[in-house]
Amino acid sequence: MGNDHFVRFENVDKSYDGKQLVVKGLNLDIAEGEFVTMLGPSGSGKTTCLMMLAGFETPTNGQIYLDNKVISDIPPHKRGIGMVFQNYALFPHMTVYENLAFPLRVRKIPKDEADKKVDKALSMVSLQGFEARMPMQLSGGQQQRVAVARSLVFDPQLVLMDEPLGALDKNLRESMQYEIKHIHENIGVTVVYVTHDQTEALTMSNRIAVFNDGKVQQLSSPDELYERPVNSFVAEFIGENNTFAGEVSDVSGDKCKVKLNSGTEILANPIVAKTKGEKTTVSLRPERALIDPDTQMDNNHKGKIEEVIYHGDHTRLRVDLLGNKEFILKVPNSSNRMDIKEGREINIGWNSVDCRALDPK
Repeated sequence: MGNDHFVRFENVDKSYDGKQLVVKGLNLDIAEGEFVTMLGPSGSGKTTCLMMLAGFETPTNGQIYLDNKVISDIPPHKRGIGMVFQNYALFPHMTVYENLAFPLRVRKIPKDEADKKVDKALSMVSLQGFEARMPMQLSGGQQQRVAVARSLVFDPQLVLMDEPLGALDKNLRESMQYEIKHIHENIGVTVVYVTHDQTEALTMSNRIAVFNDGKVQQLSSPDELYERPVNSFVAEFIGENNTFAGEVSDVSGDKCKVKLNSGTEILANPIVAKTKGEKTTVSLRPERALIDPDTQMDNNHKGKIEEVIYHGDHTRLRVDLLGNKEFILKVPNSSNRMDIKEGREINIGWNSVDCRALDPK
């Protein structure tokens, strides 16, 4: 089994001006062969962490380890790390072959061995036969695939990717997500990926570190993050989310009553808010609430449909429910529901287990 602490941030702080910390007391372990995405809004510290790992920035405090070695004193080009950035950074005056051979030449790898490695890297990204092309003769997606191949060509231990698909259009971006995911699965290299696009993070990663304000708010598998966010920031940042503000009026075991600002009480799951009188924001995913549920659910309330938006595979309803005029429901279009019209009153049910009482926003 590989090293579970292959990449390790230990109490890392980073400040650019000596006053404000962009990264605060970061502890993060990444296992060998893992695909970990650092996800967060602009300025949350995710890119700074990647740059410290690459060696373009130095931690203000703390240490970063790669395969049990402190890397602060090792210059970037000696860290054996592959990198892919948003702007491809291919050498425009070199052919695809020369671009890929460059990191091998720097490492003094003999030409016949280099040829084999270039072939292998090009076949990974399905670009055999493109060796003689110049970057300008390639589409954006092809250039980005060459950049991915170049980051892998010298068999690095670790590949860092910073928003590598940011410049591509939606369809191409999605197919590249799967392509990079499959390359990772096939060769088992450790990947640290930075993006602000949550769908991309959910699609590609083994684990996701959600950054906000210089700290990792939660580090979990994609399904864990989505289904069980530990705080309001994560619940809001990943996927769509309905919220109600209120305070805990009663707690017993794995349920609590929350009295909403509108006066109604609902049953929730006491994740963060666990004591009576505590203020809370309750989080509920749109697909967890049902119209006229067949089964008994422990929350049932009437709401009024404000807006109906057709989305192909589902219809999205905006409902006025318990003082929240922006409550979102998603109804699959397989069920032919003629009763979904603006202005209609509907019954909405959901289970307290899906309704998480988190920190107040």
